[in-house]
Amino acid sequence: MKFAHLADCHIGSWRDPKLKDAAINAFVKAVDLSISKNIDFMLISGDLFNTSVPIVDNLKQTVEKLKQLRDKNIPVYMIAGSHDFSPSGKTMLDVLEKAGLITNVAKGNITDEKLCLNFITDKKTGAKITGLLGKKGSLEREYYENLNKELLEKEQGYKIFLFHSALTEFKPESLKDIESHPLSLLPKNFNYYAGGHVHYIFKKQEENYGLISYPGPLFPNNFKELEDLGNGGIYFVDVEEVQTSKDSATSKLGGGGMFENKAVSKENISSLGGHNNNSFYKTSISYEPILIHNTHSITIDANNKTPEKIQEEILSHTKEAEFNNTIITLRIEGTLYSGKPSDINFKDIFKKFYDKSAYFVMKNTNKLQAKEFEEIKVNSGSVDEIESRLIKEHLGQIKVSNLEPEREKSIVETLMSALSREKEEGETTSNFELKIKEDMVKILNL
Repeated sequence: MKFAHLADCHIGSWRDPKLKDAAINAFVKAVDLSISKNIDFMLISGDLFNTSVPIVDNLKQTVEKLKQLRDKNIPVYMIAGSHDFSPSGKTMLDVLEKAGLITNVAKGNITDEKLCLNFITDKKTGAKITGLLGKKGSLEREYYENLNKELLEKEQGYKIFLFHSALTEFKPESLKDIESHPLSLLPKNFNYYAGGHVHYIFKKQEENYGLISYPGPLFPNNFKELEDLGNGGIYFVDVEEVQTSKDSATSKLGGGGMFENKAVSKENISSLGGHNNNSFYKTSISYEPILIHNTHSITIDANNKTPEKIQEEILSHTKEAEFNNTIITLRIEGTLYSGKPSDINFKDIFKKFYDKSAYFVMKNTNKLQAKEFEEIKVNSGSVDEIESRLIKEHLGQIKVSNLEPEREKSIVETLMSALSREKEEGETTSNFELKIKEDMVKILNL
């Protein structure tokens, strides 16, 4: 059997007009690639959409591709993720399932105060599929804690478990602070664990469990993911049933029941495991990138540099390169030697990249600051005391007039007092705003 595993499509996530179709285009390409590889079924481990009620245009294209899969007799098995889950149950996934385009495998019932999940058996391959949805804030943990794992673990056959949660043991350093669950919450003895939610690419054959994998997002979902990943992708999994005696297979595997072929490439794993009676399963997995746009990341250290020097460094990237269909990410961090961030001519910089055929240019200057605005540390005290210290610290740093320091301090304090005025009961918004403007004119002597 052969199946595709994707997750975190987040269709509809980008709001910028240049990138708003990137996620749906990635989904279209992933479906086309999957069909070309003659898969038997597709797994989507949550967050097909970025919201439980997607916009009509994105929904229309998604339905068209799901219908194409159905017409090719390729079932789609999925779960809701933290984005497309809705506590009210009013989610587009329910509509898609009623239309026969997908099968939500996170289904079961409560028996003796335990959650008993049902297996969905794929008609063509016999694979047994189940899973649990994901919720915001990792609130799905209560489902796992009440799960009847014994019932799932003793089931025979090739078993797949879909989940949408971070696993504590496998979190990368960059995601160390996100909510996660221990591996022990998952049921054991599955052949394949199709993970979602964590936006990084990961696969590992885990003893007593099976092959655990995260394909990452289908398309990067934010600035940092564009920097780190460049593009998203999809896993393709090939499974071959091996008929052999349990004793001989265990002997071949060194008694462990699992084997990872170290000779395979970085993007592949071959394993034997998940035996049921006299059957073993040989699994190989490969990662296929989904290329929508090229990406090029530029990071500039602004410490002790002038705006002119920073601009020169950035533009040096445009001298001997073309950026056809490329998303440029520009990150600038540090404290300027002189001047202000606004002194950097980003309009000119962007134009130079667009002249070199860049598709889209985006910048991140959240950690770029001028010297006069470096962090000021003050002792604790009342709000008035802290405000007074901050005002004194900045007096004279921005030359707006020839005011004496004490006069400047007085004006700043008067402005702050006027701006802290609250709207009186019954006062209209227009009158409130008019009084604020009048106070500003008087204070600034305009």
